[in-house]
Amino acid sequence: MRTVLNLTGLAIALMCANSAQAEIKRTADGSPDLSGFYDSGTLTPLNRPRELGDKQFLTPAEAAAFQQQATAAFDANNKPSDPNRSAPVKGGDGNNALGAGNVGGYNAFWVDPGSGMVEIGGKIRTSIVYDPPNGRQPAMTPAGMRRMAENFTSFSYENDGTASWLDKSGPGPFDGPESLALAERCLLGFSAGPPMLPGLYNNFKRIVQTEDHVMILMEMVHDARIIRLNSEHGSTANRKWLGDSVGHWEGDTLVVETINFKQLTGLYGGDENLHLTERFTLLEDGNLLYDFTVDDPTAWTSPWS
Repeated sequence: MRTVLNLTGLAIALMCANSAQAEIKRTADGSPDLSGFYDSGTLTPLNRPRELGDKQFLTPAEAAAFQQQATAAFDANNKPSDPNRSAPVKGGDGNNALGAGNVGGYNAFWVDPGSGMVEIGGKIRTSIVYDPPNGRQPAMTPAGMRRMAENFTSFSYENDGTASWLDKSGPGPFDGPESLALAERCLLGFSAGPPMLPGLYNNFKRIVQTEDHVMILMEMVHDARIIRLNSEHGSTANRKWLGDSVGHWEGDTLVVETINFKQLTGLYGGDENLHLTERFTLLEDGNLLYDFTVDDPTAWTSPWS
């Protein structure tokens, strides 16, 4: 099972694999039946590496070489720990990554980003982002950059083994949960979105579909997104972390418009002005083509897909 992404405004296309079948499943009312389990893990990067320039696609040989390189790096990080190693140094080992506390975080046992690169239309893209044409997210606005920095403030604390924050005025980094980012509290963020992006782990999604609703349960953070079909958006006074999602069918494609986000969203840098458009198309081989566009003029200088 695989996933690929497309970004406009912020549009992303994800190819998620399900069991292969000759033709698409349909519900009693004739709509494509998206219900099932999907894995969005992929080695395809969100942004195209700068050294690739305008190169949109990889040859099968280039993709195999990239995959081999990624696998080798994973295997190197997955070596057994030395049972005779000593205790960490005072203040930690310098690894201040998420969940690490400066004493080492998740090892490779927990990492499952995917094992291959996804093909869309028989082509292997060099990035999930396809618009702008350079395959990279557009520049952020000053407000977006400031919001991004504020969001990760609690991750930047350097643990030197002392309560160094006592010399500063105001609340310390561990005085209460409000000092920590939503992602650090596993409330919102990482790759859960929306929009849903591949992540370092927890890439599975479950979709349950009825005549009036589509529910997407994300393994990451375990959010259950409820999409109302053929409905109207609620009041802007009722804003939600996951936004207000309303969907409709355009042929065999489910189009979902999401607005009314809170000031902090599951898309890092996004804000309450985020307008997300997603398209879900079930393919004959059981894959799910997921294409989304993010348009947030106060966060990015242009839309991306």
